[in-house]
Amino acid sequence: MSTTDTSPRVTEVADRVFAFVQPDGGWCLSNAGIIVGGKRVCVVDTAATEARARALHTAVGRLSPLSPAFLVNTHHHGDHTFGNSLFPPDTTVVSHDLARTEMAQKQLSLRQVWPEVDWGHLELRLPDLTFSDRLTLHLDDEKVELLYVGPAHSTNDVVVWLPERRCLFAGDVLLSGCTPFCLMGSVAGSLRAVARLRALGAETIVCGHGPVCGPEVFDATERYLLWVRGLAREGVAAGADPLTVARETPLGEYADLVDPERLVANLHRAYAEERGARPGEYIASGPVFREMAVYNGGRPLRCLA
Repeated sequence: MSTTDTSPRVTEVADRVFAFVQPDGGWCLSNAGIIVGGKRVCVVDTAATEARARALHTAVGRLSPLSPAFLVNTHHHGDHTFGNSLFPPDTTVVSHDLARTEMAQKQLSLRQVWPEVDWGHLELRLPDLTFSDRLTLHLDDEKVELLYVGPAHSTNDVVVWLPERRCLFAGDVLLSGCTPFCLMGSVAGSLRAVARLRALGAETIVCGHGPVCGPEVFDATERYLLWVRGLAREGVAAGADPLTVARETPLGEYADLVDPERLVANLHRAYAEERGARPGEYIASGPVFREMAVYNGGRPLRCLA
């Protein structure tokens, strides 16, 4: 039985800006954000299970008596959206156009990947307001900029930028201490997104998973993605499949990242792009997840949600 402490922790990362961090940042242990304005509150993402979403909702209530005016989903994946329905009906849920489309298509299917998880009672709640490029929310004196930067981790990645606080909620475009994951998005697109986000000048970054960090995450993410792209180019030239390349490649400086089996998935995306696939072009995830389990010696992917 795992002794890992996965209890959520709330940390003030800027004035009236809080990170809801779920260690250790592995599969479905995602982070959220709480931005407290004078008369409005904005929440960034929700959690995967009913119990964790309720813990987030409780944390919001402890920080402000105000009902959240906005709830931003950084992308469609269930560990960032399943808790939407736990928030009040008058909270406006905001996402990218494609996130709403993907949520409607996928429904609650993430639960099938980890049937052993106690998901609790979940209801699909789709976004009320969507946008294609950028949107600014005003929490009275606080300006909250929503920027579409995908395809990167997914087809529909949105980041939340607080320019006056130099604080960035990056969704899963950036992961701190965790292996990046681009299967549903793009390696090339992720590299473009990292460059764009670096240029914002953020000082504090709340990634979609892992500890709160600083701008060092840009270089770390870029190095990993370039390494994956290099492996893919060599693998395609040699006629080796992604799983074989992953199993035969020492992880080196990336060995301590959480969920290293994502290398297999990232190679599948990088191979597809080397062969001309468009960023975000569909790749069936079921076979790739099975290959990640093979990479792990046949063990199921570890999910502590």
